[in-house]
Amino acid sequence: MFTDIGALELVTLVVLAVLVFGPDKLPKVIQDVSRFIRKVRDFSDSAKEDIRSELGPEFKNFEFEDLNPKTFIRKQLDGNEDLRELRSTFDLKKEMNEVADAVHGRESQPSSLTGAPAAGTAVNGAAVTAVNGSPDLVKKDRPDTGERPPYDSDAT
Repeated sequence: MFTDIGALELVTLVVLAVLVFGPDKLPKVIQDVSRFIRKVRDFSDSAKEDIRSELGPEFKNFEFEDLNPKTFIRKQLDGNEDLRELRSTFDLKKEMNEVADAVHGRESQPSSLTGAPAAGTAVNGAAVTAVNGSPDLVKKDRPDTGERPPYDSDAT
């Protein structure tokens, strides 16, 4: 329940509890708090069982943690063999490079399939040019220091 509380924080809480409630009342307060937590936990468990019984036998193995969208999607993706096969055949880097080339008006070249960047494509913001068959990275031209970059209201 308290997995993110460190040793120093726990000692601080104990000292603070002793100072606020006093050593005489502290055992009674601890019993009352533990009894309250137990009642809340029992109420939660009975509510879960009531919901499961109302949903019917097809939801017998339903877990309320599945209502979290991340958990639900992760479970669905892990259990589906077709998606695993599709994921293994899909090359995201290649697809992204093709989209970037299409946006920038460049032609996709077959040399990008070998792993080396094609001449005229961009890699990490730098243009690639082929000299003697080996790609060299050349920095993009930067605007003059006195020139202000264009203002993009959507980016701010």
